[in-house]
Amino acid sequence: MRIVIGLICLCFLIFFHELGHFLVAKLFKIKVESFSIGMGPILFHKTIKGTDYRISLFPFGGYCGIKGEKDFQEALKNNYSKIEGEKDSMYGCHPFKRAAIGFAGPFFNFLFAFFAFTVILLTGYTTYSYSNKIIIASELDSSIQSQAGKAGLKTGDEIIKINNKKIEDFSDIIFEISKRPDEDIEISVLRDKEIIEFSVHSVLDKTSGTGKIGISADTTTLLKKEIKSKNFFLAIKDGFLESLNMTFLTLKGIFTLFKGVDLKNQVSGPARVADMIGEVVSESATQGKKAVFINLLNFMALISISLFLMNLLPIPVLDGALILFALIEGIFRIRLHPKFYYYIQFIGIFIIIIIFIIGVSGDFIYFKNLIRGSK
Repeated sequence: MRIVIGLICLCFLIFFHELGHFLVAKLFKIKVESFSIGMGPILFHKTIKGTDYRISLFPFGGYCGIKGEKDFQEALKNNYSKIEGEKDSMYGCHPFKRAAIGFAGPFFNFLFAFFAFTVILLTGYTTYSYSNKIIIASELDSSIQSQAGKAGLKTGDEIIKINNKKIEDFSDIIFEISKRPDEDIEISVLRDKEIIEFSVHSVLDKTSGTGKIGISADTTTLLKKEIKSKNFFLAIKDGFLESLNMTFLTLKGIFTLFKGVDLKNQVSGPARVADMIGEVVSESATQGKKAVFINLLNFMALISISLFLMNLLPIPVLDGALILFALIEGIFRIRLHPKFYYYIQFIGIFIIIIIFIIGVSGDFIYFKNLIRGSK
């Protein structure tokens, strides 16, 4: 059941992405020939004002079929030096309009995240965590190398600041440390009513792609933290800032992939993403409907930010490449040769296939371990 819930949410995020392309294309009076939720065989469809609206069999994607998207193939076939297109088609409109259509999909993902974070702040929520008192992890497991212990921190210390940011509980510690892999981190602790400063170099956990310093929570104290709802304008401002912050952190996470992180754990296929969304719903259900709503919105916002950034990568077939090539044509007032689009598409397809294989193999290992763990 949780996978079904996850697929519905994932489909919605993809729908919202494609809706961005659709609305901006319509705004510029570019003909949208088809608009589908899902991929593969068409289950239902209805044509309205020249656009064929579809629901397709596989809920792992979707598409917005814009007139003239493959005009480069026709130009190549006829050996044209440039792509000719009608004014209401993708390659017939001004390059800046084409770039705007390409950017609209990822931008709508960012808009959803902004909306989700704003709603969360308007609603308010309750969260639970342990205190800011720590245990040196090597004391629990001698095989663990504790960077914190090497730097001089001790079990029982209370971390009160990390890089001059106030720490209230252990979830704050995890958040601040995890986003700083392989970095020198300034930590202030309270020990015997005395504040002591330490510099700890975090390590990059190649399995999770996050920073760690070898500490554990003191689980003897569970804290309940009430996050009060904010007024409308403050929620909008903080929701936008949170969206920017998560965009920065996600972008930083993408760069850690080049530091030897295990890609099978970091690149998730649609099945694992759907399962994770469903798991969030299942685990939150015991805390009530409000917790389900808040946690689901938060998780979907994080996925939306990832979709925003991933689609902006200048990889052929993705929106980022379409935007880049359109801007090149618009700024330098040149027309790229049809052969360029043809050959660059093959490179894009190759890259997407590699990413797909990594994601699916990671999904396979994930579900295999899940099944083993349930036995």
